[in-house]
Amino acid sequence: MKRHRYISLNGKVALLFMLFGMFSCQNFLDVAPKDQISDTSVWTDTGTADLFLNNVYSGIPGPFNFFDPWENYTDNSMNGVNGLDSRVLYSPSVYTPSNAPNWWNQYANIRRANLFIEKVTASTLPEAWKKSKIAEARFLRAYYYQLLWTAHGGVPIITKTLNQNTQGEAIFQARNTDEETYKFIVDECAAIAEDLPLKAEAARVSKASALTLKGFCELFWASPLKNTTNDKTRWAAAAATNKQVIDLGSHSLFANYETQFYEDNNNNVEVIFAKQYLGGTALGSGKEGLWGPWMVGGVQKAYGGVDPSQELVDEYAMANGLPITDPASGYDPQNPYVNREKRFYQSIVYDGSIWVGAEMIMKQGVGSRNATDLSNTNEATNTGYYLRKTLNPKYTVNGNNLLNSGSFIIYRLAEVLLSYAEAQNEAVGPDASVYTAINQVRARSELPALKTGLTQDQMRVAIQRERRVELAFEERRWFDLIRLKLAEKNLNGTLHAMKIEVVNGKTVYTVIPAPEGTKIFYANKNYLLPIPQSAMNQNTKLVQNPNY
Repeated sequence: MKRHRYISLNGKVALLFMLFGMFSCQNFLDVAPKDQISDTSVWTDTGTADLFLNNVYSGIPGPFNFFDPWENYTDNSMNGVNGLDSRVLYSPSVYTPSNAPNWWNQYANIRRANLFIEKVTASTLPEAWKKSKIAEARFLRAYYYQLLWTAHGGVPIITKTLNQNTQGEAIFQARNTDEETYKFIVDECAAIAEDLPLKAEAARVSKASALTLKGFCELFWASPLKNTTNDKTRWAAAAATNKQVIDLGSHSLFANYETQFYEDNNNNVEVIFAKQYLGGTALGSGKEGLWGPWMVGGVQKAYGGVDPSQELVDEYAMANGLPITDPASGYDPQNPYVNREKRFYQSIVYDGSIWVGAEMIMKQGVGSRNATDLSNTNEATNTGYYLRKTLNPKYTVNGNNLLNSGSFIIYRLAEVLLSYAEAQNEAVGPDASVYTAINQVRARSELPALKTGLTQDQMRVAIQRERRVELAFEERRWFDLIRLKLAEKNLNGTLHAMKIEVVNGKTVYTVIPAPEGTKIFYANKNYLLPIPQSAMNQNTKLVQNPNY
């Protein structure tokens, strides 16, 4: 069965990537060892010092896992392939300190940032250059800490390079508190913002990057997970920082929602921070052959690694801007894909849609190999849908072909606008600025403005729907479910699929439970990931997160 061969291939390819990464890092800067670099070979020249900073940038994660992206861990999608972590570990919530994601990569990245900061600070390089480059390194260090904080809560904050050979057990320290970790990140961003350029080089850090990271962390801190008393000042702080980004005027919404993710539009006017890929090399992106539709025109083009859920599909509004649950929307459950909003057609491959010149058929009993896989026997969609968003049709070659050089966008202006709208609505209610922010995002997709007179609760629902749809498949949904404490509701139960049959010549649509679509989430522990057991074994000062 293809599933098991694919899983075996995963392991081999992943190992090759790991080995390539090791060797490419070794060759990236021809100095050794990496933590004892000769001052004369690196830190006396801006060019070679900048190469080391490039290595700090290189640690930025792309999609959580090219074989099983983070979106599959949420209620937005599921992997069409059996045996992967999103299905066997995270859906049933059986992940433990021994099998949860490790944090060593982030601390390795942090160590490189610390080394760069120390060496450049002590160097005789030009002061203006030092100032901006140290700010970049501090941003990257803060970003890596943000990844740790949102996953684990408080973590040890290390701002100096450590060496166990000379310092022994003194290098190990206890976890900082949740609040201390949060404050470290936002204070760093605030301190460096003015040292960063308004317009940065491609894939480099700008002032907007620092403020956006700060605003995201403030939004996380203001949300129900962290803000149990609903302190309005936290929401106001998040609103103020996101408003700062908007007011910079350095970014604007890119005209085409769909193609903004293509390589031809890397570093477009909307992108605030992104990870870049070289393309055509082992450093490229191969998501098209992993995440995209399985069979196209009778030929296998991908592994169907991202099958959007019916729950997500139902969130896309009608073209008139109304949700499908509104009786005035005109939604017909037996004609569900007509007159939907543009982002639906730009994001989802559905029955009858065209992908790479071929009609995609998910109907049962008509001989289509893409018919919704109700018995979970092949790579055909388990939900009746395939992914379209972020996939470039020119790279539909089966497998991890690594040809695409399209950036992985981490922050873009649309998210900032929605973050501002959310924070401002929670701080003061749905004032005019809230409508302005969310309506900008809607207008880009030709949706009418929200009707006026919404209550704070109604606006909250509208913003959450808009955020889910606008940012779908950009690795934001998990963070939103966690910070809003929606995971205990949305990740407990069964994801749904669309079964499509032809009965007496008429197409019949029936929403059914997706095969193996059951999810479990334990509210008493799963809002934090466990501290890796390997770290616990090495550092006895660490305390495990509750109930692991």
